[in-house]
This record gives sequence, C-alpha cells and structure tokens, in this order.
Amino acid sequence: MREYTVSEETSLKNFTDAHDAQASFSFRTLLKRRDVRVNGGKVGEDVPLHAGDRVQYFLTPAEEGKKAFSVLYEDENVIVCDKESGVQSEAVYSALLRKGECFFLHRLDRNTEGLLIFAKTQAAADELLNAFRERRAEKRYLALVKGSFQEKHAVLKAYLQKDAASSRVRIFDRPRGEPIVTEYRVLREKEGLSLLEVTLHTGKTHQIRAHLAHIGHPVLGDTKYGDSALNRKMHLTRQKLVAKELCFTGVKSLPAIEGVRFFSEKSIYF
Repeated sequence: MREYTVSEETSLKNFTDAHDAQASFSFRTLLKRRDVRVNGGKVGEDVPLHAGDRVQYFLTPAEEGKKAFSVLYEDENVIVCDKESGVQSEAVYSALLRKGECFFLHRLDRNTEGLLIFAKTQAAADELLNAFRERRAEKRYLALVKGSFQEKHAVLKAYLQKDAASSRVRIFDRPRGEPIVTEYRVLREKEGLSLLEVTLHTGKTHQIRAHLAHIGHPVLGDTKYGDSALNRKMHLTRQKLVAKELCFTGVKSLPAIEGVRFFSEKSIYF
C-alpha cells in the first residue's frame, strides 16, 4: 500500500500522474478494481482532491514491480534517466525528489519514452536551464511515421500556437504563435512507413508530433495528432517516439557532462 497527502486542489488522475509512476501506469485498472482510496473510502472514478486529503493505492506485486524509469548516469550534479512510455515526467521527478534534492528542468510527453535530465543542485539547474534556453542542448529523437518522403533530409520551419481549451497545439506556415524549427533525416522506409531521426532546434509543447502531422506524416500511435484509422489497424496504443540522444555544450561548471552524448536504451524496431 502506498499513501500520500494532497497539498493542493487537483484531480485524482493528475495527482496520481505527478506522484506515483507505478500507480499512474495502472490507474484505470486500479479504479476498476476499486483499489484506490481517498480518506479511507474506495473510489471507482476520477474525483477532485483537496489539500489535506489522503490517497492510498493498493497495487499487486506485478504492478509494484513495473519499471517506470532507469538511471543511466548520476554524479554530484545531475541525474540522467530513461523514462518508460506511459509515465509522466513529473512522476519521475517526484520519485527522485523523495531520495534527495532534485530540480525539474524539462519534460517529455507521457507516451514519449527516453531521456530526461534532472539537476541535483541549484547551480547545476541554472547552468542546464541556460543551456536549454540558449540552444546548447542537442536533442535527437527517433520517430516512426506514416508515409514515405521525397526529401530524405530537411529542416522544417513553421509556427506553433497552443490551444489550452483542447490541450493541443496548432501549426501554421505563416507567422502566428511561436516560431519552431524541426529537422528530420530518413533512416529507413518500408511498406508505407518511415523511421526518422528528428533533431529539435526549438523545444515547444508537442512540437515533433504536431509538426510531422502538419506535413502529412503523423507519428504512429499518436492518439492526439495521429491517424486514428491506421493506429487501430496496427493495434497501436502508444506513440512510436523516443527521446534517443542528449548532449550539452558550453556547460563549463559541469565538466563531467560537457560534450558527453547520452543515449537512451529505448529504440524503435522497424
């Protein structure tokens, strides 16, 4: 049994996603089994939570043992993690925070797996946040997408605008919202699908997924921007997107990771 105390108003699902990776994996199953309790009472649906509420999760041994992330590298300044699909970045942060001081720097979408970096000191957090802002953080992804490409390598430029009401973003070819730059390189093509290496030159919400969908090549398994008919045909419930590579330059106060390329153990087999 796992127990937490709520500190601010939220929903049960959002609280679970942010605080317990294992429970987040199995949230719908736990509700169906009525193995979630709020203030001692069993609940079978998402409910609002208030400050001071007690939340308890009763997970099976198999659910307890399900791995939410692994630590690929750690020193006195940073932790590099490999996140599983289906886990919120905030849940990884919460798990690390319970073991010691930790600073949240960036996030991956719930169903994107791969690399996340966290700082262990304020100085390291400042250095890495500056690197992200100044585009000295090199981020490469693997994406399996619909269709074949005439141009096997291209740098795409467009504009991204958030739509808070729908929790989506929209892509425009003319100035509207924030400018984005997405680079892709085709690694392999077969049977009407393409495996891409994608480099983010700007890091905006849902950028890769929305930008590739905008040019007619949605990420497979993407339930928000993807091809729902194709996803159903291929029985896909998780998007085929991996944060594969991460490298920082110009981080002089962090010599141990300066220029080091970290690689996720996740991949897309195609």
